[in-house]
Amino acid sequence: MLLAIDAGNTNVVFALVDGREIKTRWRIATDPRRTGDEYAVWLHQLLELEGYSKADVTAAIIGTVVPRATHNLEVLASKYFGVEALIAGEGKAAWPIPLDVDEPQNVGADRALNAMAAHAKFPGDLIVIDFGTATTFDIVDYNGAYKGGIIAPGINLSLDALVNAAAKLPRIAIEVPENTSVIGRTTASQMLTGVYWGYVAMMEGLVARLKEEIGRPVKVIATGGLAALFDKQTDLFDTVEPDLTIRGLSLLHEKVASA
Repeated sequence: MLLAIDAGNTNVVFALVDGREIKTRWRIATDPRRTGDEYAVWLHQLLELEGYSKADVTAAIIGTVVPRATHNLEVLASKYFGVEALIAGEGKAAWPIPLDVDEPQNVGADRALNAMAAHAKFPGDLIVIDFGTATTFDIVDYNGAYKGGIIAPGINLSLDALVNAAAKLPRIAIEVPENTSVIGRTTASQMLTGVYWGYVAMMEGLVARLKEEIGRPVKVIATGGLAALFDKQTDLFDTVEPDLTIRGLSLLHEKVASA
């Protein structure tokens, strides 16, 4: 089975993939200082809890936006699973889709992987919204080319900035408001209204502008941990695909293996 590793700015997600089926997944907070040995102790225990062993891992692929974490993840793959990990976007695992932007070398691996996976599943022009440390809006045309997009602060990042800058504001959880009123009656409810409904308005406004600029029918795909939270209160998304990046890693490994 394939060990697919998505190293983001906030979390590293490990998934065990058999063919195109994701058998299980785990996440750990991103720390570039974490060694391959530390990853191995944690991951081997989780494999055993799910009924697997390290012998079940026959290949590995890493997609990362945290360059300092890459070496230790490669050590994990080689030392503890006996495989040489592919690095998404590099060498044999170079991007099989056009990155039609001014600085293709600066496109994050997660965004290219999302574009690949989305195009493989859905026809036509696409907008992929990924809720991570940043919230990104990526444009994929009907030919599968990545055309660029938008980077906005992630909702948790926005909330952290607000709480850290205002001494009397409490830390609140991001959740669906109890009602649709945008007039908060307490400090906490006013903060939740500003963060949650403000984010919904931002997304709806940006997607409307993107659709107008694209000028053709567009399907909107949401991915990332908080996608389902917003899906409950807006009809903006045509579908929610929580494992889009992992599926992109699986597709990329499949393409390399079949080359």
